[in-house]
Amino acid sequence: MLPIGWVQSTRKEPLDDDWDTVQASVTLDAARFSPDALAGLSEFSHVDVVYLFDRVDSASVQTRARHPRGNTAWPEVGIFAQRAKGRPNRIGVTTCRLLEVDGLTLRLEGLDAIDNTPVLDIKPYMVEFAPRGPLLQPAWSHELMAGYWSQ
Repeated sequence: MLPIGWVQSTRKEPLDDDWDTVQASVTLDAARFSPDALAGLSEFSHVDVVYLFDRVDSASVQTRARHPRGNTAWPEVGIFAQRAKGRPNRIGVTTCRLLEVDGLTLRLEGLDAIDNTPVLDIKPYMVEFAPRGPLLQPAWSHELMAGYWSQ
């Protein structure tokens, strides 16, 4: 896979919390795309951004159960039961508010990727792809996310 673009972010280090304070955008690769690749996207309020955790050392990739964030108060759960960056294929995905489309650049709110992260894909968020029926989530995951988006 080739990146379609890169993240520009005020966050330079992959810290776990306070992502609401981060200003971010994604700019597509001008050698491969023209602004018409984004035609119609501004009619959507949100986009899913798929990106690569490119600075995660392959030696730190997790394939087994572990305590999220090393917190032994939380249960050991498999890598596929958490959203950690040390994933087998190091792929991240986040639903972001789309604030503006300007040429090849998307200005976003809620993108939890650091500066210069390669972007693999952008998809418009559609309600019809949202979960259907009730959602279920364990208590420890709510504790983990308590400071992720808010200050």
